[in-house]
Amino acid sequence: MASTKQAVSIVGFLITLLGAILFSTKAILVKLAFGHTHTDAVTLLALRMVFSLPFYLAAAFLVSTQKGNVRMTSREWLLVSGIGLLGYYVSSLFDFLGLQYISAGLERLILFLYPSFAVFINAYFFEQHISKTQRIALLLTYVGIALAYFGELSIDSKNPNFYLGSGLVFMCAITYSIYIVGSGKIIPRVGANKFTAYAMLAATAGVFMHFLLTHDVRQVKLGQGMWMYGLLLAILATVLPSFLISQGMKKIGSNNVAIISGIGPVSTIVQAHYVLGEKIFTEQIVGTALVIVGVLLIGWKQEKTAAIVAPQPQNTAQDAKAGVG
Repeated sequence: MASTKQAVSIVGFLITLLGAILFSTKAILVKLAFGHTHTDAVTLLALRMVFSLPFYLAAAFLVSTQKGNVRMTSREWLLVSGIGLLGYYVSSLFDFLGLQYISAGLERLILFLYPSFAVFINAYFFEQHISKTQRIALLLTYVGIALAYFGELSIDSKNPNFYLGSGLVFMCAITYSIYIVGSGKIIPRVGANKFTAYAMLAATAGVFMHFLLTHDVRQVKLGQGMWMYGLLLAILATVLPSFLISQGMKKIGSNNVAIISGIGPVSTIVQAHYVLGEKIFTEQIVGTALVIVGVLLIGWKQEKTAAIVAPQPQNTAQDAKAGVG
């Protein structure tokens, strides 16, 4: 029995690790697409959703035809759609726009602030106490971001849009944290798979509407490179890692998945160095380490609390978190 458990643990670890690394390729692919095709953020985001759409439609169909499927109320439909639009339309738009102006490594670090924002939202709106451990975690996270940020600023001081890009990704982290908090409230009522499928469909509709309102389809030129980056963003950096993370949760649990997913910023920084030629500097290394420790402390505390109070909803909420990036 011991060897069987160990084998399952190793498989779960490798699946989760691969999923986290694939999620971290999103920023790299977006930067490559901007550099090689000179496209804009909305067009690239629309292409990503075009290739992702069949998977969301299939998931929605399968969930709706399963035995025991519970029909959502009108209010639940509105909540799922609104949360989906915020989390994967508004948030992704801020992220793609921000990546036009800052490095992939800095983008990933700023985006990793979303767990701390979720803590603040829960504390202010839902009166959840911030523990001493969480306060230490928040301090570590923000000190780490500050170190990496000012280190990056010192080598990118000539970039006139540095603060704009940082602010856009910061807004992405805020909107995504709202999505995380909202998903944690609605998922126990409608189910993780159903929520994810319909939330993503709502986000896809929002992206397509934005594209049609701001672009003349007849004037858009989509070369082979554009289609390739759209396909890679959809399959390699969105759909495939989401399935891998989901399977990892089933094998090793959401807490272990959260810990392993801390490899994300490190993976992005390494890929950005070797693929994009971005510099790695001391402040970035130290700052990244502090951010990862802080995020893990926040996640560990939330997991521990949820295990005592309501373990099932927390696991489903973690399913929604798998889509970050």
